[in-house]
Formats: sequence, C-alpha cells, structure tokens
Amino acid sequence: MNLLSIFKPGEHIPNREFSGNVKIFAVALAVMTSLVHCWMNSIGLIITIKMNAIHLATMMALVFLYFPARAKSRSDAPSAVDWVCVGLALLGGLYIIMFYDRLLASRLEVTQMDLIISVMTMALLVEASRRAVGMPLTVLCVFFLIYTKYGAYFPGLFAHRGFDWSRVITRMALTDQGIYGVTIMVSSSYVFMFILFGAFLAATKTSEFFNDFALAIAGKYRGGPAKVAVVASALMGSISGSSQANVATTGAFTIPLMIKVGYKPFFAGAVEAAASTGGILMPPIMGASAFIMSTFLGIPYVTIMLAGIFPALLYYGAIMTMVDLRAKSNGLRGLSKEEIPSLRATLLDKGHMTIPLVLIIYFLVAGYTPLFSAFLGLIAIIVLSSCKKSTRMGLKEFIGALDGGARSAAPVGIACGIVGFIVGAVGMTGVGQVIAMNIIMFAGGKLWAALILCMLAALVLGMGLPASACYIITATIAAPALQQMGVNPLAAHFFAFYYGTMSAVVPPVALTSYTAAGLAKASPTKVAVVGFGLAMSGLLLPYLFVYNPVLLLIDFTWGTFLPTIVCAVVGVFSLSAGLIGMLRGRMALWERALFVVNGIALVNPLDMVRLTSLGCFALIFTLHWVRNKESR
Repeated sequence: MNLLSIFKPGEHIPNREFSGNVKIFAVALAVMTSLVHCWMNSIGLIITIKMNAIHLATMMALVFLYFPARAKSRSDAPSAVDWVCVGLALLGGLYIIMFYDRLLASRLEVTQMDLIISVMTMALLVEASRRAVGMPLTVLCVFFLIYTKYGAYFPGLFAHRGFDWSRVITRMALTDQGIYGVTIMVSSSYVFMFILFGAFLAATKTSEFFNDFALAIAGKYRGGPAKVAVVASALMGSISGSSQANVATTGAFTIPLMIKVGYKPFFAGAVEAAASTGGILMPPIMGASAFIMSTFLGIPYVTIMLAGIFPALLYYGAIMTMVDLRAKSNGLRGLSKEEIPSLRATLLDKGHMTIPLVLIIYFLVAGYTPLFSAFLGLIAIIVLSSCKKSTRMGLKEFIGALDGGARSAAPVGIACGIVGFIVGAVGMTGVGQVIAMNIIMFAGGKLWAALILCMLAALVLGMGLPASACYIITATIAAPALQQMGVNPLAAHFFAFYYGTMSAVVPPVALTSYTAAGLAKASPTKVAVVGFGLAMSGLLLPYLFVYNPVLLLIDFTWGTFLPTIVCAVVGVFSLSAGLIGMLRGRMALWERALFVVNGIALVNPLDMVRLTSLGCFALIFTLHWVRNKESR
C-alpha cells in the first residue's frame, strides 16, 4: 500500500492540498489532534485551562498549515512564515501546559516571559481568525480588545476608566475569562467530539444513506427532489452543525435533481440553502451554539435539545409547504419509480448506521453527559461499520476520518477562541449591561420593540460570521436586555440562537446561499433573495416562542401547549402560502397579503387575537377555495 494514500485529507474542507512529506506531517498532526482530544475528553486527567490551551494551539497550527495567508493555489506548499506560525502556536500551548501550575501557585503573578508568550498567542489567534473565519469577526473582536484598554476615550455611557496592558493581557490570555474561557472549553469538548462523530459517519457513507432514505420516502411526490433536499438537509445538518458543510454535502446531490425535474436553478439553490441552515436548529446535535448555550445557562444539554424540537419542526414544515406549493404552481412532478431507490434495500444496506445516532439520543435523554454520549457514539460507529462491507472502514478511511474531523473543527475552534476577546471585554468593562440598558431605553420599555432591536443587532452582527460566533455576541450583548424585560432566560437565548443561525441566509451577506449558488450555477443574489423568503418562518419563530415559551416546553401544560401549537402550525402555513402565492390556485395580491399578515398575527399570545386570527384564516381560506373552484 502507498503510504501517502493512507494520509487522505478530509474531502469537504476547501483549503490546501499537499503531497510528499508535507502531507504526511499535516495529516499526522490532524490525526494526533483527534486522538489527543479523544483522550482528554474520556480518560485524560488534565485541568480545563490546559485542555483549552492544547485545543487552541492545535487548531491554530492546522489553520496555519491549511489556510494560506493570501489567496493562492490549493497545491501551494506552506511558506516559511506558515511554518514559523505553526511552531509558535504549538509553543504557546506547550508553555501553558508546563508553566501554568506556577502561575496558579503564585496567584497569577506574571513574569515578563508570561506576557511575551501571551501577546504572541493573541497575535497568532488574530491572524488565524483572519485566515479561517474572515475579517468581520476578527475586526470586531480586536475592536473589543482595544475598547478594554482605551475605554476612557470612548463617549458617553460607553466610557470606562480603562485598564493597563498587563492586566488586559493577563485576563485575556492567562485566565479562563478570555481566550481560554467558556467558549473555547465548549469547542475543545462537546463541539470537537461531535464534529469527529460526524466525520466518522461520513467515512462510513452514512450521508449516502440519508440521501437515499430521503429519496425513497419523498422522491415520488410532487416536486420530490426539493422535498428530498429538505429531509436530507435536516438529517445531515443535525449532525454536521454547519450550514455551509451541509450544503456542500447534500447539495451536490439534491440541487442537480431539483433542476432535472423542472425547478429553476436559483430556486433549487435557495431550497438547499434554507434547508441546510435549518439543520443547525434540528436536534439532537444542534451545532456549537447549543452546547455554548447549555454552558452559559448552566442547564443540561438535553433540556436545550428537547426545547428545540417543535421550533425546528415548524421551520421545516414551512419550507416543505413552500416547496410543495411552488411545485404545484409550476406543475412539477416527482421522480419516476426507476429513479427512486428501494426503501427496504436502503435500510438493509446502510440502515444499521443510524443506530449510533439513536444511541446518542438515548443516552442524552437518559441523563448522560454529551461527552459520554458522543464517545459511545464513536465506539458504536467503529463497531457497527464493520458489520457490512458497504460501510466497513479500512485503515485509510479511519485515518481520513480522524484527519477530516480535526480539520473541520479548526475554523470553529478559532471562532470560539477569538470571541473570548469579546467575552473578556464584557466581563471587565460591563459594556454588556450598558448595551442592555440602552436597548431597553430605546425600546421605551416595550418588549416588541426590544425584540426588533435585538433581531436587527443579531442580523447585522451576524453578517459574514459563523453561527456560533454570532450567537455568543448576541447572547452576551442583547439577551441580558430581554431577560431584564421578563423574558425567560432559555427563550432569550433561543432568540439569539435562531437569529445567529438565520444570519447565514439573510442578504446581503448570505454565505450559505452563496455556497448553494455555486453548486446551482445560478445568480448568488437571486439565490440569496429567494432563500431568505423560504427561511422567513425562521425569522418569525423567535417571536413565537418568546411570547409563547411553552413551545420550548417551558412551564409545559397540555392546556397551554395544544392551543399554542395549533396557532403556530396555522400561522406558519398561512405565512408560507402567502409568500409563495399558491394554494388551490394562484392567489391574488390581496389574498397573499392577508395570508402573510394573518400568519404574523398568530404570534400574539392573547386569546382574543388568536381566535380572531384563526377566524380570519378560515374565512380567507374558504373564500380562496370557493373562488378557485368556480374558476375551474
């Protein structure tokens, strides 16, 4: 066997490709990173800050190897500067491992060398963020770092006395209140292990099973391939935790199918973008944001997982409705019987690979930690994949999964690391409370106005940012304002979570839509605008569960839940039908407007408003039905 063929990098990571000794080193580093993380998260006895330092150092090293400083050919080898950055990143992590016990014993009496290493690590983190995450988040985090030092020069309520550089550097890079804080802790544990779980599922071709399974159950129906995209993206997205990765994985299969049956390329790309974005909202594995939320709120992850079920189902129900009505409007049919795989054969061939996912859900619901559940899920994948030839992993696939998992986790780890500047700045300066008070003041004490302000802040801050970074920023700055106005903490954080996720499909910076546009070979602007329309329910749902927290299973009783879920379903259906402009027949403009307004009105928690809106919906629906019956 050719040694280099074993070191096969993750196929879905769009960065450099190496050969020769460089490839062996790069893949060996990624494989060792995955193995060390498995050890740290299972049997390793190591304090949290050292674990976080190892994680950040290895994530930065991988970024410096695989993400060039400038846009170059993917085949370019790392430059001398890249190699120096790799060495310094690993040195910074090693320094924390070797000398942090001395810092603890001296109660953080820092030496000049401590400060030099800390400044070096912070500078490397900024550069790694610029390469792997992008300029918007990097500039924002550096701004907060500068604000912490020079707060005395800022105007009005935002002014503070400022801190000397020694204190700022110590807080940011030598305590668990900055870059080694809660966000990187979540990345080094929950997020890394579940990303690795997804990489092993991909290595066993489970993604092919999800595509075939979705095709078998939905392919024959009107507009079948679009419904396949919705189902497959929900299944894959709940595991991958990344909307862009979800598009790249399922979109390569579903977008050509949608175009084949008659959907316009821009609409096919928009469907995939909206469906893939919702994958992050779909339990059981909801991406980095959900694990960070669990840590912020101090509640078990299973509580967040259960709370996310009904909102996610409503979101996908809305997309499925719009896809179906668009297919009806265009007279599209499903796939022929010959083009659809047998459901029985699909289940028999690779259906056993869903067992690890079922086991994870079982252990989470049973009260086990997410780390324990993920680790057992990994073991289950390795054992079960060997049962059949179609899913069996050889040494090449095993190493490829370890390599792909570490490389997939690197950009997420860097994003979680650099937002430590924001978390640290908020803790030192109290600017979070200042912003919260200003939101309440500008809203005039009205909750609906505060929600709109927080929504706009999340969508603007989220332009070009990963969903997890946007959630952290919004949860740190805006969620406290909602909590001060009486919103349940879980509902406030879910509000931030949803808008942090939805920012991926909101123009003008709709990264997920642009990824889908490339696969569909369509106009990015058209894909972004239509994808925004398809995901519109995702912009309405946060208001729904702020005013009706029972949808998140908060203070659950059947007496409050059933009327709320009925109104939610009717509201989502009304909004979807109005946006597409089709029901039994094509709608007049006034009908579309009434359906949309009525769908939005059903968010209101007042019983009188709900009953009035349900009555209006029944009236509009009946008039539309009768009018189109007569026209036929």
